[in-house]
Amino acid sequence: MQKKPLKECRILITPTSYGKYDKNLKLKLEEMVKEVVYNTEGKPLSADELTPIIENFDGMIAGLDEINKEVISRAKNLKVISRYGSGYDRVDIEAAKEAGIYVTNTPGANSTSVAELTIGLAIAAARSIPYANIETKKGQWPRLKGITLEGKVFGLVGLGSIAKEVVLRLKGFNCKLVTHHPHRNIEFEKEYDIEYCSLDDLLGKSDFVSLHLPVTPATSRMVNKDFLNKMILQKWQILAKSAVSDNKSKLQELTQRESHQSPVYQLLKSWGPDHARRFEIGVYLGEKLLGKGLGKNKQEAAQNAAKDALSRLKG
Repeated sequence: MQKKPLKECRILITPTSYGKYDKNLKLKLEEMVKEVVYNTEGKPLSADELTPIIENFDGMIAGLDEINKEVISRAKNLKVISRYGSGYDRVDIEAAKEAGIYVTNTPGANSTSVAELTIGLAIAAARSIPYANIETKKGQWPRLKGITLEGKVFGLVGLGSIAKEVVLRLKGFNCKLVTHHPHRNIEFEKEYDIEYCSLDDLLGKSDFVSLHLPVTPATSRMVNKDFLNKMILQKWQILAKSAVSDNKSKLQELTQRESHQSPVYQLLKSWGPDHARRFEIGVYLGEKLLGKGLGKNKQEAAQNAAKDALSRLKG
């Protein structure tokens, strides 16, 4: 089938941050194609919202939109879905493959930003900084207990590009590093003195746990009550993608063991109930903060996503 000239192509862009920090991204793309349509809803689009419009486009730069089999079946002219991020979990890959639609992503574009935010969240949790900030603004001067990162065991579930950047930064804190990852990188583990162990062992020995995993059938909802019950008494923090955590459970249900002596419950209590409710799983599971894109290098991700889309449309 003959390729459509780029100047005749229409592109749908759904991430609301596209071009927000660099207007030239929009201008350059608009000059190269027939039309660019932007998401004005202020949120990722659902399958019901995409289904009636998707057939009008040759390419799509997508964020966290729901691109299921029904959407793919209506995408008669679509040649490429360029994911604005590192995962494919919101796209029906098999349906896209059957329809001959390329699906790309932008891995590594946000690795440094997310790694830095991970360290920031670890320090914030260890020192109760958000709660102390709130109370101080109220005119209080709370005497809170905290811990240092130095000498603590930091567990990394997953050892991809983001986790590796976390490792580089944690070495400066003199932490003991342990990891569990389905695809081992023995050379990297040796170079940075990282102990490889089972997931149960990691949870049992780590003071901090940070999850850096794609959402797959094996990882989906892995952070649940059983997961937390395996953690040691000094556990302070978990960072995770929202889809990896069990969001259907309330935080109190996740953190209670047989009594209110659960370490995470006690930490919640020390931070105060109002703050705990506000952050929900936010600080401990990181999903509210990481999920909102605070850790993303959005400009680089946008550039890469546009480049992928144009490359596929050009053939």
